[in-house]
Amino acid sequence: MNSVKIGLLGAGTIGGSVIEVLQKNRDIISQRAHTDIDIKKILVLPREIPALQERGLPATDNYDEILNDPEIKIVVELMGGVNPAKDFILKAMAHDKHVVTANKDVVAQFGHDLFDAAAAHKIDFLFEAAVGGAIPIIMPLKRSLTANRITEILGIVNGTTNYMLTKMRDSGADYETVLKEAQAHGYAERNPEADVEGKDAARKIAILASIAFNSRVKFEDVTVEGITHLTPEDITYAAGLGYVVKLLAVGRDTDLGVDVRVNPVLLPKEHPLASVSGVMNAVFVRGYPIEEAMFFGPGAGFPTASAVVSDIIEIARGLSRGAEGRFGCTCYHQRNICPVAETVSSYYIRLLVDDKPGVLGKIAATFGNVDVSLKSVVQTRTQDDAHVELVVITHAVKHKNIVAAQEALAELSVVDKIINVLRVE
Repeated sequence: MNSVKIGLLGAGTIGGSVIEVLQKNRDIISQRAHTDIDIKKILVLPREIPALQERGLPATDNYDEILNDPEIKIVVELMGGVNPAKDFILKAMAHDKHVVTANKDVVAQFGHDLFDAAAAHKIDFLFEAAVGGAIPIIMPLKRSLTANRITEILGIVNGTTNYMLTKMRDSGADYETVLKEAQAHGYAERNPEADVEGKDAARKIAILASIAFNSRVKFEDVTVEGITHLTPEDITYAAGLGYVVKLLAVGRDTDLGVDVRVNPVLLPKEHPLASVSGVMNAVFVRGYPIEEAMFFGPGAGFPTASAVVSDIIEIARGLSRGAEGRFGCTCYHQRNICPVAETVSSYYIRLLVDDKPGVLGKIAATFGNVDVSLKSVVQTRTQDDAHVELVVITHAVKHKNIVAAQEALAELSVVDKIINVLRVE
């Protein structure tokens, strides 16, 4: 083929970056794809058309111009959100067009429908940029690591929260202060709910866990906890105990099913993910025979175009050789989701208790009564003449036992408040 024509849906931050990469790297892209890749049409809002046309770019506000153009072989969806993106993707597939997307929302919630449609029409559906931005992780899981039995996948996959936790650690500032700073730098949206409450990371781990464990994991299967309740004290105490606090996306293969969740955790400083700071992302994979591997890089913004264009090149290579429909769904198992109550972890528990003799004994006995073994108990600081803070680290225990411990502690007269409870990886 002399050229593969693409239709681009959206010319915002990522779409604009994709246009720039295709133009600036045109020579090497053509060599690697074994064909030229040309943008035939760009779908944008009516008000955006003049600016694109001034740059000599073919813009339209009518999706039918892309759907009904037989020369356009690949539709690249970079609009974001579920609607109308999902509908546009399905219509493209129905018109036998291959699809590339960076849309984690659509893939996490409707991946099964999209893969069924792709299989029915024998076309390729690629979404490397949906998780980790520029980090290659989807295709390595689908191809490079297919000889492995993956047992665990851990990810720092939200740059906003990682930036905020890094600032809280380095400056001692509180949550509200670092959120405002992140918004001022453009790292956080005006409404940061999806990031700070863990929903963005939950969509990404749903995608990663589906691929890693070959079983459909949906967004609603993920147990989600954000960072809004974290304080500088928690981060300081964690550092003193040899940990850093990270918002971690967790996918783990267990006897009871897939343990899949997003929550802030205390991560040992020697863990490879502990050094991932600022807006950077990383995904850590454990399995047999690979043992351990980590994928690291920028998780959003302009570098995301790298993943999008790489997917375009991969499909264009296939088209140039007559090899289509090569990347199907790999979710061929029906795995259960491990109940949260049965998940296992160590825990950090910060308490405000009475400052008087016998308190530690009562607290230790309360934990013991619900089969929670204590690894360490540290008195951190005196709050006032009558109260002190305690930080307790438990041995590995089921989550249901920690819930029982919290309920029992709340009934103790010597416990004024349970300030925070965090998992320890």
